[in-house]
Amino acid sequence: MAKKLVYPATFTQDGEYIFVEFPDVDGAFTQGENLQEAYEMAEEVLGVILADNKEYPIPSTVKEIATIYPNSDVALVGVDIDAFRRKYRSKTVRKNITLPEWLNDLAVSEKINVSQIATEALKEKLKV
Repeated sequence: MAKKLVYPATFTQDGEYIFVEFPDVDGAFTQGENLQEAYEMAEEVLGVILADNKEYPIPSTVKEIATIYPNSDVALVGVDIDAFRRKYRSKTVRKNITLPEWLNDLAVSEKINVSQIATEALKEKLKV
């Protein structure tokens, strides 16, 4: 099941740029030249900051943030953290596996990539 994280962000015009900040997420800020770019960058920075976390900050409500930041527009920004991890954190890792010798011999003779088969089997098993 996808893990969708949603946080309120402030969007503040700052000269030629729109500055974006997530008050509930330490270090999560970015900017864009227009609203669309600012929003896309906000999704990206939210994923970058939260991708390695196992626990996530509790989000404030839009109303709470709007009260604290009356000169900014406030919008909810979400990121599917599992999809973000798959897209940006997909480096491969080496794993040793154990299988019967006869099965390994058969895989070698058929030129089957055992790593690829193991990856496909895990994806199917985990439904990702």
